Amino acid sequence: MLSVSKYDQEYVDQCRARLDVALAKYRALVKTAKKPAVDAFEPEFFANLVVVLDASFVHRLRGKEGKDGNPLNEVRVLCTSLLQNGGEMIADSTIKMKPATSVLKYDVGDQIALTEKDFVAISKAFFAEIESKYVER
Repeated sequence: MLSVSKYDQEYVDQCRARLDVALAKYRALVKTAKKPAVDAFEPEFFANLVVVLDASFVHRLRGKEGKDGNPLNEVRVLCTSLLQNGGEMIADSTIKMKPATSVLKYDVGDQIALTEKDFVAISKAFFAEIESKYVER
């Protein structure tokens, strides 16, 4: 597939809705599950949702995304770290990631363990950045 330079708002809304459904199902499950089970499940579930988030826009044009450590970059590095480095945050020499200004504050070498709160924060920032850079108004 060719690189994507723009997304329709309808597609972005569908992707957001798909993740909102998964989040609602997680919240319903948490109400009935025991805390140790939730604690074990939560980081795996939200790691997978971050991968789904990125995959929904995987063909986005890199030049338009930028390399300044924005939420799109952060999700890209999180996914690479989760999928290729056993969940340990890696550096990407092409992206200027700064933990202090990132959404989730992970530094190189940190073990990624996403919570519901983390996922809500990163997905909100990610969608805002997608809409800012890839949706024509």
